[in-house]
Amino acid sequence: MARGCLQGVKFLMFAFNLLFWLGGCGILGVGIWLAATQGNFATLSSSFPSLSAANLLIVTGTFVMAIGFVGCIGAIKENKCLLLTFFVLLLLVFLLEATVTVLFFAYTDKVQSPLPSPASGVGSDLTARRGATALWVTRIDRYAQRDLKKGLHLYGTPGNVGLTNAWSIIQTDFRCCGVSNYTDWFEVYNATRVPDSCCLEFSESCGLHAPGTWWKAPCYETVKMWLQENLLAVGIFGLCTALVQILGLTFAMTMYCQVVKADTYCA
Repeated sequence: MARGCLQGVKFLMFAFNLLFWLGGCGILGVGIWLAATQGNFATLSSSFPSLSAANLLIVTGTFVMAIGFVGCIGAIKENKCLLLTFFVLLLLVFLLEATVTVLFFAYTDKVQSPLPSPASGVGSDLTARRGATALWVTRIDRYAQRDLKKGLHLYGTPGNVGLTNAWSIIQTDFRCCGVSNYTDWFEVYNATRVPDSCCLEFSESCGLHAPGTWWKAPCYETVKMWLQENLLAVGIFGLCTALVQILGLTFAMTMYCQVVKADTYCA
């Protein structure tokens, strides 16, 4: 009976990790394709040039493949050490994602919530803590905008096709121009012009036309607002990811316990 239960869990564990491994292969493949065809795609920061969509996908895909491989071999061999290694690695990923999620929602909450006024009856200690948090949020925003503006100077330069494509896509899809204003591009070109992706109606060299033909919305605030409006979708995606990981943790620990029981029974 115990042996049959172990075989059932073994099959589920192997199937789960096979899908996990195939998912990692897909992520790695997309990352390699982006790196080969688009350069450092979505590298908007000049301070962290390696922090690109392609590199993140390659690292993520490799890590997911490694975890899936450990889980598959552990399930086939019924190896307690590999099963426990898989469990620990997946648990660390789960805890890291949970921490990032909490910090992300805490950040968006501070951005959206106004500071309490003295007349509201809220204690001065709470007001001071909220004020300090709001100050850090403001500093992060200023640093991010300053770094993105530095990256604008790499737009259209040799070896920065990824950054160029990323800015073109963002400005076209979000109907915005520049980081905080379309005038950010004036410093880049040393002239009153913007990239053609800023134009209300795209045409060749339309960025040389009058400002009335360009998008006026700042890209930084527009993208941040879009993220805040789509928090529900982000939350649902995160919840589904967490459920899959919890399922993997359950399979791993269940099989580990079954292997221990089987070894004890045989002994």
